[in-house]
Amino acid sequence: MAVAVVLIFVYVVGFKEEEITNSPSTNSGVVAFGDSLVEGVGSARGGGFVRMLSEDFDLAITNLGRSGDTTGDALGRIDQLANIRPAVTIVLLGGNDYLRRVERGKTLANLDTIIEVIHGSGSAVLLVGLEKEIFGGADSKLFEKLVKDNKTAYVPDILDGIFGDTELMSDELHPNDAGYRIMADRIKPILKKLLIE
Repeated sequence: MAVAVVLIFVYVVGFKEEEITNSPSTNSGVVAFGDSLVEGVGSARGGGFVRMLSEDFDLAITNLGRSGDTTGDALGRIDQLANIRPAVTIVLLGGNDYLRRVERGKTLANLDTIIEVIHGSGSAVLLVGLEKEIFGGADSKLFEKLVKDNKTAYVPDILDGIFGDTELMSDELHPNDAGYRIMADRIKPILKKLLIE
C-alpha cells in the first residue's frame, strides 16, 4: 500500500498539465463509468468509492457503474454520457473481461474507443488501472499504453493490497467499505488536481 501511495504522489507531482487531454475542461461535473467496482457492489452503504469521493468533495458524482459489464458492454452504453458532458470521467473497467476470457487486445481496443468517445465530448478521463488483478501481474503495460496514447490522468493498480485481503473484501471479487475507502483515497488526489485546473 505504501508503494502505491508513493506512486500516486510521484504521478501528481510529476505530471504536466498539458499532458492530460481536455484538462482543464469547459464541461462541468464528474461521472464514474464502469462495472461493479464503480457501482459499489459490496459496500454496506452503497456506492462504494464513488459515494465516498462525492462526500469528500461535497460534489454530486453521477454513478454509471453496472455490475457485470465488460468493456464491450460498457462501449455499448457509452451514449449515456452524451447528455451529461462531464468535466471529468472516471473510467474503471476490465475485470469482467478477464473473468470472461476476453482477448487482451480486444479489451485494449474497447477501452481505447471508450476513452476516445469521452474525449470527444470534451471530458478529461481519469483511468483507473487493474493491472495485477485482471492479468495476474503479467501485463501492466495495457493501461500504461492507454495513458500514453490518449494522455489521460491515471491511478495505477487500484486494488493493490486490497484484493485478497479478507478484512478489505466483501466477497472474492468486491471490496467492503474499508477497501473502497482505500480506493477513494488513491483516486482523490488525482481527481482533485483535475477539478482545480
